[in-house]
Amino acid sequence: MSGFRFSRRHFFYGTLLAGIVPRVGFGSQPSLKALGYKSFNEKLNIACIGLGMRGPQILPGAAASENIVALCEVDDNKGAQTYELYPKARKYKDYRRMLDAEGQNLDAVMIAVPDHWHTHMSLECMQRGKHVYCEKPLTRTVWEARLLAAAALKYKVATQMGNQGFSHEGTKTACEMLWSGEIGEVREVHSWTGGGAGALGYPASGPPEQPVPAGLDWDLWLGPASPRAFNADYLRWRSFIDFSCGGTLGDWLVHCLGPAHLALRLDLAAPTSVEAVNVVERNTFRWPASDEVIYEFPARGNMPPVTIHAYQAMRGAFQNPPGMADGEPLLPPMGNLAADKNRQFLGGGDGMLLVGPQLDARGQRVPRPTPQGAGRGAGARGGAAGAGGARGGSDSADRGPGNGTVFVGSKGYMATGSRGEGVWLLPASRWADYVLPPQVLLRGINHQQDWIRACKGGTPGASEFAVACRYIEWLALGAVALRVPGKLLWDARNMRFTNSEEANKYLRPTVRKGWELRLT
Repeated sequence: MSGFRFSRRHFFYGTLLAGIVPRVGFGSQPSLKALGYKSFNEKLNIACIGLGMRGPQILPGAAASENIVALCEVDDNKGAQTYELYPKARKYKDYRRMLDAEGQNLDAVMIAVPDHWHTHMSLECMQRGKHVYCEKPLTRTVWEARLLAAAALKYKVATQMGNQGFSHEGTKTACEMLWSGEIGEVREVHSWTGGGAGALGYPASGPPEQPVPAGLDWDLWLGPASPRAFNADYLRWRSFIDFSCGGTLGDWLVHCLGPAHLALRLDLAAPTSVEAVNVVERNTFRWPASDEVIYEFPARGNMPPVTIHAYQAMRGAFQNPPGMADGEPLLPPMGNLAADKNRQFLGGGDGMLLVGPQLDARGQRVPRPTPQGAGRGAGARGGAAGAGGARGGSDSADRGPGNGTVFVGSKGYMATGSRGEGVWLLPASRWADYVLPPQVLLRGINHQQDWIRACKGGTPGASEFAVACRYIEWLALGAVALRVPGKLLWDARNMRFTNSEEANKYLRPTVRKGWELRLT
């Protein structure tokens, strides 16, 4: 293999991407049962907290092989449909009462709630000896990421962040293509998400009070967040600083940047600086309507320094690679495409490439022509989607730049789509006859089953907290940069910015009295 060389540690890292069954078998090591692990032949008793959107989407991956024994949702209306799907599961509104009532009957918990709850729920479940699967972005702040990393070591339970791209075939292939030296040294990466999070159409002072809907426990929805009067817009929580990690930075960009984190080994060195530029509507209440966050990473092993550009609701200054044909899309309209000449391999994931509107300085949508022609990419299992297709049904002429990432190498360009379901070379002419490199990373199973295997004493999950917290830590620095102008210089060892005390205020969350976080 040409290109970068790898240590034994690197190949162990590859096993974390996919996982393997230990030769001794699931749960057969004597120490595992004492730690609360079950054998492969026993079913886990699993609960899910949060049934608004992601909960019902991640539950089937666990329900296929395990017992769903408890469900928790603060809004009766949002929980109703899932309650019908799992009629034997006991129902709760308060997750603490669920943990008390279920006791030792409960083995593991899946968490799919707004970001401001992630650390609190994950920590309490771990302290009670429950295995934890928590949706991305896992934490909102650097301090929380380090807290959960320490908790995972202390409580010795199986963990997984719900960034499904770490288990996708396309992500693994992207790593192998880059490591093969095909595009040379990568010093620049550009990653986009089509929609912004902050433009809601009301003053930065906040929305007016509205009556609390029947069936919703509003105070419990807020939990550790500062009290405030209800408004339905708060249920679109990704827009608000108090409830999320950088808006879509903690939503789709977590997915889009996953292949970059893994392929470029960004776990080996923290960024030295972070800066938000081209920020539209920066304020103290909600995230900007659009922006660009720039991270600078030092050299890692024999990989050179790299600059990461993450764009929310803007195309950015990136220029298309030389040789791209007229109308050839930088990123395909959908990630689940069969490439030209039937060039496709089978991978995991649903292949969604969500696109959204691009916004101008006033937060208004900017019409964009839909690129013609199909994208060329090795993608996930399934058929082709038409140009401009996306979930949500908005006008295809109103699309933003989509979700995906481009790696700029000294010898060429590589692109990945959405969560990493698709990967291809740019321009398309270079991809047409490209021969994939040998596989060096093990292929695994779906992301939920990857975690369940770990719960039964198998290899740690692809995105166990030891891995996920390193990733989320540097992403969370971007959320600070969205609040504080200027280039922020980061000292990872001492967990502080060396040139901004204002920025240092946002490295840990603000929680209301009675909800303080600590290891016990």
